[in-house]
Amino acid sequence: MATRHHARMAVVSLLYAYDLGNQSIGDFSDEILEDKKIRNKQKEFAMDLFTGVMDNLEPVDKAISTHLKEWDFDRLGSIERATLRLGAYEIMFSELDAPVIINEAIEVTKAFGSEQSPKFINGVLDAISKDK
Repeated sequence: MATRHHARMAVVSLLYAYDLGNQSIGDFSDEILEDKKIRNKQKEFAMDLFTGVMDNLEPVDKAISTHLKEWDFDRLGSIERATLRLGAYEIMFSELDAPVIINEAIEVTKAFGSEQSPKFINGVLDAISKDK
């Protein structure tokens, strides 16, 4: 049975595909989530997150860019950008506590990102949470 953690990992995968140029990934999200065995409430949760990020991409990207110290948004790796987008969206638009969101983003990054990514993700999302 899929958990919210699995759902978030699937959303990061969708956002990653979008970032790599697959602008129509949303059209295939149902099939992708089904393939990852994300169903029922977790599928609804994942779709709400994905749709929320995509609908709020401009303010989410602006919040991320504002907190990148000595780093350019366009130079971010696609996995880091996808993870930051999801985490920033949840911090900015959900009622979930920021430490929970940040911890989830760190765990997702450990699975997909580089060795330095978790610390970077933590710093940026922590800064965004302090602005909320």
